[in-house]
Amino acid sequence: MDIKAEITKVVEKIMKDENLKKQFKEDPVKAVESVLGVDLPDDVVKKVIDGVKAKITVDKVGDIAGAIKKLF
Repeated sequence: MDIKAEITKVVEKIMKDENLKKQFKEDPVKAVESVLGVDLPDDVVKKVIDGVKAKITVDKVGDIAGAIKKLF
């Protein structure tokens, strides 16, 4: 399993679906497994969840930085 590819897939779906975004905040394991369509071992799910959280944070920081650049 390519964890990086799965993280990208999950992030894209979460960012497009408000209900899924809410579910990810409340129960990330269930949200990730529903997107991927499989029940994953705990260690794999944890890696995917951590990667999704990191990517979402980086994307938000990038959006904020882009908005700040537009001000100057």
